[in-house]
Amino acid sequence: MANEKEFKIELKPEVAKGSYSNLAIITHSHSEFIIDFATMLPGLPKPEVGNRIIMTPEHAKRLYLALQDNINKYESQHGQITFASEPKATFPMGGFGGGAKS
Repeated sequence: MANEKEFKIELKPEVAKGSYSNLAIITHSHSEFIIDFATMLPGLPKPEVGNRIIMTPEHAKRLYLALQDNINKYESQHGQITFASEPKATFPMGGFGGGAKS
């Protein structure tokens, strides 16, 4: 990290509280990756998208590598993350387009 410059970011209070998501719908084109973060809860007719993030393929790969690194660190401290059921790569989107979930 010797070549990387340090910078400060601003985290506004309304953003700092975050939002809950238990479903990510990922689609892409040649020039963008789009990640819709949704919440799927009992009693709701369909998942509701709370946030949409649009990024370049390069930044999507940087996010992937950063998540991979952080998951490895988490698992080395807390043990392996397990799934209650086998994760699925795709999600039948019905009325709201196509995509994959994670």
